[in-house]
Amino acid sequence: MHHLLYIDPGSGSYLLQALVAAALGVAFFFKNIVLYVKMFFYRLFGRKNKKP
Repeated sequence: MHHLLYIDPGSGSYLLQALVAAALGVAFFFKNIVLYVKMFFYRLFGRKNKKP
């Protein structure tokens, strides 16, 4: 059963690349959501300096 635990360097680097890409994808996804919510509230309660 121990012979099934081997991961060759190519598979290991591919796995690492996939994990890093997934983490960055999640980070950018939630960053966009936070920016969307901030801009929504800024437009709702933002500056309303209307000069006559």
